[in-house]
Amino acid sequence: MDSARDSAGERAWSVEDHLADILAAVHPLEPIALQLPDAQGCVLVEDVTAPVSLPPFDNSSMDGYAVRTADVAGATDEFPAVLSVVGDVAAGAGPLPEVGPGCTARIMTGAALPPGAQAVIPVEWTDGGTGSGVATTMRPAGEGPDGSSGEVRVYRPAGDRAHVRARGSDVQAGDLVLEAGTVLGPPQIGLLAAIGRGRVRVRPRPRVVVLSTGSELVQPGEELGEGQIYDSNSFALTAAARDAGAIAYRVGAVTDDAQELRATIEDQLIRADLVVTTGGVSVGAYDVVKEALSSVGDADEEGGGVDFRKLAMQPGKPQGFGSIGPEHTPLLALPGNPVSSYVSFELFVRPAIRALMGLEEVHRPTVRAVLVTGEPLSSPAGRRQFLRGSYDADAGTVTPVGGAGSHLVAALAHADSLIVVPEEDTAVEPGAELDVILIG
Repeated sequence: MDSARDSAGERAWSVEDHLADILAAVHPLEPIALQLPDAQGCVLVEDVTAPVSLPPFDNSSMDGYAVRTADVAGATDEFPAVLSVVGDVAAGAGPLPEVGPGCTARIMTGAALPPGAQAVIPVEWTDGGTGSGVATTMRPAGEGPDGSSGEVRVYRPAGDRAHVRARGSDVQAGDLVLEAGTVLGPPQIGLLAAIGRGRVRVRPRPRVVVLSTGSELVQPGEELGEGQIYDSNSFALTAAARDAGAIAYRVGAVTDDAQELRATIEDQLIRADLVVTTGGVSVGAYDVVKEALSSVGDADEEGGGVDFRKLAMQPGKPQGFGSIGPEHTPLLALPGNPVSSYVSFELFVRPAIRALMGLEEVHRPTVRAVLVTGEPLSSPAGRRQFLRGSYDADAGTVTPVGGAGSHLVAALAHADSLIVVPEEDTAVEPGAELDVILIG
């Protein structure tokens, strides 16, 4: 196991070991069958084949006239083809009229090609049935001089299958259309509906409960008192959990009272696949998370309990991980400084959420980029530093945003990446190439 020692000589876990410990304990949720609207954002656990072709029949891609190609061959403005209109074909219409020699049927976009027809003439290539000029709208049926459907003049020829969408040109019946492991977004939901699937088997989106701790925390919109600050962590991490694919529940900030915190967490376990806390995990006199979680649920049973650690990283040195309650619900305890909290979420919580979803790739993409800065970056020895950055994909460069302080939430709001400074580097010169984690 890779580890180091901090300034006090205590063992410090590596980022890799802490994450490996988390992922080894977090298992994908059991599959369930869901209706399509409820399956959005979930991971498919079955291959899906199409029971029908798409489109299921030959249909028109234009408003116009369904014709035999021989009847319009050689048609020009001077010598148009004159055809008898035998009826209308709308999308979803019943019995289709037969298109015989010298005849045509008015047809709407998406309507089935009637028997006998070989192509569709756009209405713009005709007089629209008015008898003269070029029309851009179609004349209603039943307005011929004798009360029949009348005639239409066609001014341009069309080749075989012109403006016709062929049956199965999108999907053939029996085709594999979606593979297991696919995340179901709007296009995938639309495809499933198009082939007639009303339900699919998926891994459900994880339910993540997020809560902040600290008697100094006030909810946004309320008045700040002396020594108080607004609770931003629970809002940021709830949003981050939803962005990762979870169903997230934000709990109001809990005061520095171990009994209250313990009761709050126990109340939340009924709706949690994962619990995330922020604050109260370092060595301060009021770090109640350690005290509270030491006796939540089945801490003494096999696999239960929360382990609090120091990691060889900055920001985010104090971390906690374990399981609580009768179902051994995973819990990650993050530090309370806003940047420390968010960086910790990206490195540890987001992969855990993606693992619960059953995804094979749980990490953010990492690229190599050239550091653009006016002066060397300093970094503490033996600790991997994660700095906020602005990544330029075209130039292959990254520029630090703000300073290294773990309270600089404004800089975080303008960053789209994390610059990774290795443990062994205490100074990084401009122009150096570094790993960059893309979080934008």
